[in-house]
Amino acid sequence: MKKVIFMNSYSTLFLSCIVIAFAACSGSKHITEHPGSAAITAFITSSDQQYLLKEQTGLRFSVANANGYTTITVDPAQTFQPVEGFGYTLTGGSAQLINAMNATAKQQLLQEIFGTGSRQLGVSYLRISIGASDLNATVFSYDDMPKGETDVPLAHFSLSPDMAGGTGLVPLLKEILQINPKLKIMAAPWSPPVWMKDNGSSKGGSLQPKYYSVYAQYFVKYVQAMKAAGIPIDAITPQNEPLHPGNNPSLKMVAEAQRDFIKDHLGPAFAAANIGTKIVVYDHNCDRPDYPLTILADTAAARYVHGSAFHLYAGDISALTTVHNAAPGKAIYFTEQWTGSKETFDNNLRWHIKHVIIGAMRNYSRTALEWNLANDTAYKPYTPGGCTQCKGAFTINGNHITRNAAYYIIAHASRFVPAGAVRIGSNNEGNFHSVAFKRPDGKKVLIVLNDNNAEASFNLRYQGKQAVAVLPPASVGTYVF
Repeated sequence: MKKVIFMNSYSTLFLSCIVIAFAACSGSKHITEHPGSAAITAFITSSDQQYLLKEQTGLRFSVANANGYTTITVDPAQTFQPVEGFGYTLTGGSAQLINAMNATAKQQLLQEIFGTGSRQLGVSYLRISIGASDLNATVFSYDDMPKGETDVPLAHFSLSPDMAGGTGLVPLLKEILQINPKLKIMAAPWSPPVWMKDNGSSKGGSLQPKYYSVYAQYFVKYVQAMKAAGIPIDAITPQNEPLHPGNNPSLKMVAEAQRDFIKDHLGPAFAAANIGTKIVVYDHNCDRPDYPLTILADTAAARYVHGSAFHLYAGDISALTTVHNAAPGKAIYFTEQWTGSKETFDNNLRWHIKHVIIGAMRNYSRTALEWNLANDTAYKPYTPGGCTQCKGAFTINGNHITRNAAYYIIAHASRFVPAGAVRIGSNNEGNFHSVAFKRPDGKKVLIVLNDNNAEASFNLRYQGKQAVAVLPPASVGTYVF
């Protein structure tokens, strides 16, 4: 698709169609507007970036007349999963960059991301790492020991690497929670302390069974220490990407090992310590739904498990529904998808809206999270052996910020769909993909992707009323009514 064709084809027509709203764009039937008919607030992001969360006016519901357009029907009588939030992973590297900004620039950025005003991002869910992720400047755990030494009593456990003087993640989270006290946080380790592993390395290896109980207490100490610092941890996963031991840091933890760790150690340890933090299993790709199902099939393990978490670097997003159908009483979470430095804005927008925002939510996920919140112009910080091409939602260069594709991908949901909303019925039709929600205030939100390579119109139908909207090619609209 050549962008010059895209620009010529819709730039004038698109504006006139939205303003008129119900006049057909190419000779279709006129839809008569009723006096006092309900207005629809619309926000558009186009693949060529001519529109970036651009508000469109003049769109209103009227009598539903026949035309040749695809129809997307919003049905509030169909209700599905609750929404817990949309957001990112706040890596240690992200925290370092944000903390290095001057006080004014930092506060403006935090307000933009976590504030809930009409022009703010409204991020309501964060994922963080327990110890370092691969998007930290250095590798660490919260109980590192000299080579050859162990700390079975965990006497040296400390959050100090993430305190002031380290990444500053913990104090930054406290600032964020002042902006949005209802923000939920999920935490996951990339690796245990290396002295617990069978290869003595931060990269790869497996957790030695003799340290299962010690590692369970490591989680207990972590949740308790974060709570004491004023940061409630809503959920943890026992391991980020347990079938990818090639990252730094990383750990291989097969399904049977995670099952036994939860059943015999982590679950009982949380219960004994009266910890209400949820345990969410797997936290890896959609190609292996058998992994969470292995754990959930064990009733002794499953009683400690709140749900399963997924990424989409392999497999199909429908795997979430496969697991939901097998264990409908357990929650589903979508927790990570990266945008790469070598990928284009238009491809990222199209793919992630289709699969992460719409796809994950249509397949029972309670969250849709992109990967890294922020990095610098060289995609740093990252560990030796960490991701060198992961592009954050923000690029931070001193006090200057650039908003990237992941910003708009999440914004089309987070700004309009708060935690506490419920997914309701809507349909995919042709090359239009959609997901709909009912908010706690009663308003409905419809997110629509035009997956055509040309601009296209569709009918937005709700309770017998209809509005005709038009979207540029490979672009997304959010409609609130």
